[in-house]
Amino acid sequence: MRPLLLKGHTRPLTFIKYNLDGDVLVSCAKDHRPTLWYADSGERIGTYKGHNGATWSCDITRDSTRLVTASADSTVKLWNLATGECIYTYEFDIPCRSVSFSLGEEYILLTTDAFMGVPPAVRILKHSKDTEEQTHEEVLLVNDAHPGRITRAMWGRLNKTFVTSCEDGLVRKFDASTGKLLNSVKIHDKSIQMMDMDRDQNTIITASQDKTSKLLDADTFEVLKTYQCDRPLNTAAISPIRDHIALGGGQDAASVTTSAGQAGKFEVVLYHKLFMEMFGTVRGHFGPLNFVAFSPNGKSFTTGGEDGYVRVHHFDSDYFEQEFA
Repeated sequence: MRPLLLKGHTRPLTFIKYNLDGDVLVSCAKDHRPTLWYADSGERIGTYKGHNGATWSCDITRDSTRLVTASADSTVKLWNLATGECIYTYEFDIPCRSVSFSLGEEYILLTTDAFMGVPPAVRILKHSKDTEEQTHEEVLLVNDAHPGRITRAMWGRLNKTFVTSCEDGLVRKFDASTGKLLNSVKIHDKSIQMMDMDRDQNTIITASQDKTSKLLDADTFEVLKTYQCDRPLNTAAISPIRDHIALGGGQDAASVTTSAGQAGKFEVVLYHKLFMEMFGTVRGHFGPLNFVAFSPNGKSFTTGGEDGYVRVHHFDSDYFEQEFA
């Protein structure tokens, strides 16, 4: 695989999101400028100017008309995906982190960090497809369930529930209409850095600083598989077409300088989802890997690193012809 090397950011990458069709992707970074790219060619389409802090995450509507971004500047912004125009800004007094549209895009799920005595919280905001009717309406606030930073929040089936991962290693499920805690399970010994769900919303994959990734039943949080790695993990993704898992992370700069000359382990690591065996690595980044995402058709994946680069990897034909034991 010869990767496409996309240089559009001056700071570390934080998040990557494909649209539903898989023809474009948005990269978020600490340099305040979410960037839109063509997924096949890596050509940069443009940047979204307006944030004054790191952008931590984003989501795209199913019709690819709108983008939502969450930033450390205490705002969530709605954008016209194609033109880059800022449609609306939700303003808060606290940094915003994880953001995602509900099924049908009537609501936005948002997490905010602890700040100046305010606890971390999960919020559900009202989203209107009519720009003139868009207001800052908050329909749910849960601010008493997480002792540490909420690293990710995702909608469950039919918007009835939402799931969160936290620095305390727990995964929690809540009723989306009442905010009631439905389930809470200790999954990892250290912080869960990232969490993702498969396309059918049957399983959840986690990535943790304790050097493991775990595959969970999305309904019960039962641990189905454990992938043991040799580095702290920051990201994990499930292939939509094959029984494969992509993991990434690596030691931070301080750890590398004190680890007796060991490499930082910045490559993408590919595992078989069922057999839990590592079958390949993809090198390229020269800093910790912060995010990996498979394209919706499963024919490529994109990574973002601490080095500020986005790398798009299109699988060779051998990948689809060969069976991995």
